[in-house]
Amino acid sequence: MLLGLSFAVPLFGLLTEPVSVAHYLVVGAILFVSGIVCMAIKRNALGVLMGIELVLNGANVNFVAFASPYLQGTGSRSLGLDGQVIAVFVILLAAAEAAVALAITLNFYNNHATVDVDRADDLKG
Repeated sequence: MLLGLSFAVPLFGLLTEPVSVAHYLVVGAILFVSGIVCMAIKRNALGVLMGIELVLNGANVNFVAFASPYLQGTGSRSLGLDGQVIAVFVILLAAAEAAVALAITLNFYNNHATVDVDRADDLKG
């Protein structure tokens, strides 16, 4: 089989099944990869921040998917909210990161009249 076709066959099999943990993992992986691509190709600081948010949201979807009761052991003594609790902490971290990063970006814009990340080489501490 061709390389691309052999990868696509399991994904097309997911379209005919009921929604399961694998579907959430695929959505999380798509979000994560699109965030990585966004961070790599964007030159605008706000675009890079959006890529970071996509990466964090993809990780959150995977955390919640891995906390699924279908993946819990038969004798586990957990509440089953481990993934959701981690996702809430990641959301809080993302909110703090967005506030600090936007403040830095606005300060850079006030000083240089651009938010191009290639011009940020003059930031020295």
